[in-house]
Amino acid sequence: GSGTDPPRAIHRAEAVPGRPTGGTVGRMPSPYIELTVGDRVIKVTNPDKVYFPEIGVTKRELVEYYVSVGEGALRALYDRPTHLRRYPDGVEGEEIYQKRMPVKRPDWLRTATVRFPSGRTADALCVTEVASLAYCANLGTIDFHPWQVRSGDTDHPDELRVDVDPQPGTDFAQARQVAFTVRDILQELGVTGFAKTSGGRGVHVAVRIEPRWDFVQVRHAGIALAREVERRVPHLATTAWWKEERGERIFIDYNQNARDRTLAAAYSVRARPNAPVSAPLTWEELADADPRDFDIRTVPARFAKLGDVHAAIDDQAFSIEPLLEWYERDGAQDLPYPPNYPKMPGEPKRVQPSKARD
Repeated sequence: GSGTDPPRAIHRAEAVPGRPTGGTVGRMPSPYIELTVGDRVIKVTNPDKVYFPEIGVTKRELVEYYVSVGEGALRALYDRPTHLRRYPDGVEGEEIYQKRMPVKRPDWLRTATVRFPSGRTADALCVTEVASLAYCANLGTIDFHPWQVRSGDTDHPDELRVDVDPQPGTDFAQARQVAFTVRDILQELGVTGFAKTSGGRGVHVAVRIEPRWDFVQVRHAGIALAREVERRVPHLATTAWWKEERGERIFIDYNQNARDRTLAAAYSVRARPNAPVSAPLTWEELADADPRDFDIRTVPARFAKLGDVHAAIDDQAFSIEPLLEWYERDGAQDLPYPPNYPKMPGEPKRVQPSKARD
């Protein structure tokens, strides 16, 4: 990684109408506009194509959204290998989940090599400027899903992620209660967590950590934190991997700290009919926030007024040693990995309990 801070200037976009440039005889070239984003000129093809039919949001609006919140989105994604959820025909069309950037791409677009649990590798997008966001949005990217690492060291996460995930029968109000329990535990450890809406009914909490531990250790820290939450609010939260065991409780998805598991970035639009946004909040705001208030049309005005409420996230990196001590205190008992992972050392049987008893 470059080790430099992401630029703090807000980038403005200027549109230049497209001019036909030859093309196949007898066929009209695609309409386009050109947006000036920082030092780049980004060509946006078919700008009037509707991407969110339910609310009439066009491709141009999607691109301009990412430019308008560029400073915040860049901070969340900066120098991180990132997967793309692309919908070239809009949210009602087919999804392309893209982990590898094509060989044919602008020479200024950065990539980073990541290694998957299978051992295979890929050159993933690595966002280092706002123009990267605009370029990808033109390809139909709606969601950006960054890894927990930076390009200079893709084996040691610098972010611990707490995914507070509502289950059937639960809602955002309960997720919020669990998130505040997460905050309180972190505060007791002298650690600062940053909360955002998931873009659905959940809450994500991010903790900047020192990149000294590997994915297995960071995941263990996530398990220890989740277990402590479960102990304090057992009626509300669960670490049960198997859905049949969760009941009407909020699942804390500890596996979001495993290698190649990603969450939507802060400021990422989500591929849902009303174009919700995974919106960074202060803890004070979370107390009475409604996730439906944060979408592709409301967040730019909020950003223009407040700036990035997570601007301090990179100011301090914390140790996970206390959480690793808790993991040992709890008997160093691992929990199941996702089904696409190779069998991991110390992992319990990967079979749901009802079938294991048969």
